Amino acid sequence: MSVVALVAATLALTGCGQDDAADPKAAPGTTAQSTNPPAVPEGARVGAPGSACDMPVTFALAESWKPKAVTVAPDNPLAELARRGPLTMVCEIDAKPAGNIGFLRVWTGEGDRLRPSLEAFIGADAHEPTYTELRVGDRPALEVAYQEKSQLDDTMEPERVFAVQTPQGIVAVSLDSFGSDEHTAMLPAYELAKSSLRHRDS
Repeated sequence: MSVVALVAATLALTGCGQDDAADPKAAPGTTAQSTNPPAVPEGARVGAPGSACDMPVTFALAESWKPKAVTVAPDNPLAELARRGPLTMVCEIDAKPAGNIGFLRVWTGEGDRLRPSLEAFIGADAHEPTYTELRVGDRPALEVAYQEKSQLDDTMEPERVFAVQTPQGIVAVSLDSFGSDEHTAMLPAYELAKSSLRHRDS
């Protein structure tokens, strides 16, 4: 699914166990700690009750980024555009007020296997996916970086998403940008979300 389609869907839809460390299907990859993000001014946290998006996790937002909850009505014909594999979009964090074009998006879903969920999330058209095992919020997590062909032209654009297991299911955070330059500019906000993520039950 293209980022352009996701933007159109969001405009219509928003209003207002075991982990892969023990998953025999997990492909070999680099094991790493979540890295410190480049310096970026912090804004509010999102995810707690009373914040823009009530989620199983909380994390810090880069300054001026604006979160908005996403609600999906089952009978909405565009509802499928807010779903990727087993995950459904629940929060969209807009980079436009900070001067970039793109979003951080938060997705949730049932299940306890990170690798199959991310494989279904990125789909068969993902190019050169690279999976990395992480520790995020003091728990095992999995990140995938890959390339996807732009629907605006034939260029390949970088994409990135990480997923963690919570008692409420899987939570994934994706970086959805408009082109390589925007991806690079927005990456510190994504890394901030990853390094500052905390589980609500901890």
